[in-house]
Amino acid sequence: MGPAPTEWSSSDLTLELRGSNMSDTSDNEEVRPYNDPRASADLPDPRRQRVLSGRRFWVHPMLSMRDKKGAFKVLYEDLRRNPEFFFNFTRMSIPNFDELLVLLTPHIAHQRTNMRRMICPAQRLLLTLRYLATGNSFTSLHYHFLLGISTIQGIVHETCKAIWNVLQPLFMPQPTMQMWREAAEGFRQNAQFPNCIGALDGKHLQIQVPPNSGSLYYNYKKFFSVVLMAIADTIYKFLAIDVGAYGSTADANVFRLSPMGRRLYSQQFDIPEPRPLVEGGEALPHVLVGDEAFGLHVNLLKPFPKRDLNDRKRLFNFRLTMARRYVECTFGILANKWRVLRSCMQLKPDNVDFVIKATCVLHNYLRTKDPRAEDLLEVDTLPDLAGHAVRGNVEAANVRDKFAAFFMSQDGQFVTH
Repeated sequence: MGPAPTEWSSSDLTLELRGSNMSDTSDNEEVRPYNDPRASADLPDPRRQRVLSGRRFWVHPMLSMRDKKGAFKVLYEDLRRNPEFFFNFTRMSIPNFDELLVLLTPHIAHQRTNMRRMICPAQRLLLTLRYLATGNSFTSLHYHFLLGISTIQGIVHETCKAIWNVLQPLFMPQPTMQMWREAAEGFRQNAQFPNCIGALDGKHLQIQVPPNSGSLYYNYKKFFSVVLMAIADTIYKFLAIDVGAYGSTADANVFRLSPMGRRLYSQQFDIPEPRPLVEGGEALPHVLVGDEAFGLHVNLLKPFPKRDLNDRKRLFNFRLTMARRYVECTFGILANKWRVLRSCMQLKPDNVDFVIKATCVLHNYLRTKDPRAEDLLEVDTLPDLAGHAVRGNVEAANVRDKFAAFFMSQDGQFVTH
């Protein structure tokens, strides 16, 4: 540590200026007060900048007590001695926190300098997890952790970006054909919906209105939002996500224009080859299941319209809803663990995207490391997307009719366990 930088007060500056005038000027020369622009112009550059900015401290005295009274110093060791409290504070167990810290440290550690004390990686991660878990404002965390507001903002953005970049290849990689097959087996066993490889849905996440954005982010619920679009499996994990679409966009367009939608429609999503729903039957394509707002596609099924429903269509809608509930439950677990998603995020859109991505990949990380049964009791509270029904082509309609006919057959009956 080098010598602490000199702190200047109003009286110090006044005395120095007057002393300089007394020694270098005659008795008739005007003595200028410290806040006179003409006096500040005569100061050396560092002093002049401080006078003009009106800044009194290099570090505020209250914030300088961070190492003695800040939340990290006061709580961290006590929380580690009480695993239940630690889990409530960070939304993860101590072993999972430590493992995550090891993965992130090379990406969030900063060099120690003579100008400022380094904020250690453990404090950076703890602060970020607390923000994601509560959605508290940066001002609230400023008084809690005794860090500057801009410092907290930078830490959260940097750590969320590191969480996504480090964990995404490990816990949310681009889906492969083998991953789709495993998901299809899960839907066959748990939802009794063969050849289903994932449940698709989107949610509105509220944000502060971005400058000069007009109505791009203004949704049908009459607030400003970005869209989180996701595909989930039967173990409540995300297979793929898309973040950042404008809140004014409907389900069908969000998915169609997203990278995963373009890959699906262009047959580049590594979806397995068609296979029979029952041994000896006709081979049918593997499909995603979505709600009424999505466009019907050979690899994307949606319910029959509510008008003119017969028993066959009504049963198909019921079976599709049974499969779709997995993505709804996944969103519920996500939003109840990381409550920043239920708040109005006071961030720029680019930073919002990384916050959302960080919560999603942390969700997969924790579902892999420590799936808790109590998570399944959570209810989805995020606003759904709305959209107009989009007509599919004849081939897609035939695929849906064949699934509906299968569910009406003896082989396709729903079996209660």
